Amino acid sequence: MAVSQTRNLGLPLINLLRLKGFPILQQLHLEERLLRTTSDNWCIINDGTIDPTIVMGISGKPKELVEIESVLRDDIPVIRRFTGGGTVIVDQGTIFVTFICNKDAVPGVQAYPQPIMSWSSLIYKNVFQGIGDFRLRENDYVLGDRKFGGNAQSITKNRWVHHTSFLWDYEVSNMDYLKKPKRAPKYRQARDHLDFICCMKDYIVSKSNFIDRTIDAVGSQFMPGSVELETVQCSLDSNFEPSSRLLTRQELSEAFLESPIANTVSQSL
Repeated sequence: MAVSQTRNLGLPLINLLRLKGFPILQQLHLEERLLRTTSDNWCIINDGTIDPTIVMGISGKPKELVEIESVLRDDIPVIRRFTGGGTVIVDQGTIFVTFICNKDAVPGVQAYPQPIMSWSSLIYKNVFQGIGDFRLRENDYVLGDRKFGGNAQSITKNRWVHHTSFLWDYEVSNMDYLKKPKRAPKYRQARDHLDFICCMKDYIVSKSNFIDRTIDAVGSQFMPGSVELETVQCSLDSNFEPSSRLLTRQELSEAFLESPIANTVSQSL
């Protein structure tokens, strides 16, 4: 299935898995299995997910990050993932790129959040060469002063995962499901979601062009070898229980009852 973890032509090998419309919860489960139960390097690219879904970091609190009343009314799924980072709403207009690597896979990159973040930004600097004003600002990828890529990580004893949600396009109405976070990057300057983010479609000709550019950039750091999803899934330990999960309606309802809005309503009755 996976290429062995040996070196060829001075570059480490990496398994390249391309997906389209793969449900984000299943992707998160797959990533954690690959992180914790394999010893290979992986790059996963998923072009969109089926249904609009809110994804929070491992320590995210719904009452602080999500407009729970609207989410419950419209039956929007809310996932707590196994990595850190912020909260996003993803759908068919999101492109996901994930790196899962051994600590020694990238020479000179220490297995800490900032060095990994800086390394990944160099890959995407190649992807966006000649396209807009690409930069890493705090923990986000931006074009100019507007965010289009959010990042999250998990680091284990011998391996790490770094994944990015790229905003190719978005539904304006979906942004109403997210609250403005209490802890926001300084460069946001209290802007609302629509003034803070931008779409990649306004800068790159097509999704496939971005994906091809990303694979080319990965090829400058690794020796990529394509693998198929079915082959990967058949080889994994089915007994491993991933920690990313869908929050229940009961959990969201209880979080809503703890929110300031619910308290204000109850006091007015």
